[in-house]
Amino acid sequence: MKTNLQITESIAAIASEAELTWLAEQKAQSGKALALAFVKAPRFISKSEITSGAFQGWTLDQLIRVALLIDLDQTNLDILFETAEMQEAVALTRALPYLNNPESFLLRATDAVRSNMGPVFDAIAFGNTYPRDHFSESAWNQLVLKCIFNDKAIHQIIGLDERANQDLANTLSDFAHERWSAGRRVPSQVWRLVPRFMNETLQADVEKLAQSENPRDMYAATLVKQEIQIPGSTLGLWHELELPEPIYTA
Repeated sequence: MKTNLQITESIAAIASEAELTWLAEQKAQSGKALALAFVKAPRFISKSEITSGAFQGWTLDQLIRVALLIDLDQTNLDILFETAEMQEAVALTRALPYLNNPESFLLRATDAVRSNMGPVFDAIAFGNTYPRDHFSESAWNQLVLKCIFNDKAIHQIIGLDERANQDLANTLSDFAHERWSAGRRVPSQVWRLVPRFMNETLQADVEKLAQSENPRDMYAATLVKQEIQIPGSTLGLWHELELPEPIYTA
């Protein structure tokens, strides 16, 4: 689990001396001054991408912004959420698991799921522990389904397999039927979410996959059947189906 200590250690490992000095000066402040430091951070901090470690894929300025938010009071956090431009909103969303009383930001998190700004949605959906730890089943399903409907990489959702549920499996089946009727496919890896929740309809879906001419669908059917017979045996085997694939033709 990523912790606030990991944030501090990761920043120390990659930030320059000048950036560390600036951060220390800003963290000595509070209230509006600390909120202003969050806003102006990109003027003083590199936007270089972090290429390894717990925060791989983040940029340094995003990570330092999160470090500033950890010490910010609720009132000024609310102001930032209300006034944030896109990159600020991304940093705020990525910060959610690390804030004090994270459950109090549930509405902010579900707002990010509904966001029309792709980077903000991605910040809550991918590599973020907040949905796994705090979302209701219905909110969780909305997140996963939005990813699937928009052909996004669901394997980047933390907690994807452990939070699979019957309602989600049933909705995936309905979605597959709609796409099949339109001569389209669904990404093969979505079937990883159904083995624990099989019913007559899902059994028929898996048989349809097994009879497909598409090797990815055939492999997905094989994995589902294996997982049903030996729970836990397909861990890591879905990786091959995580690669991008054309999904627009049957």
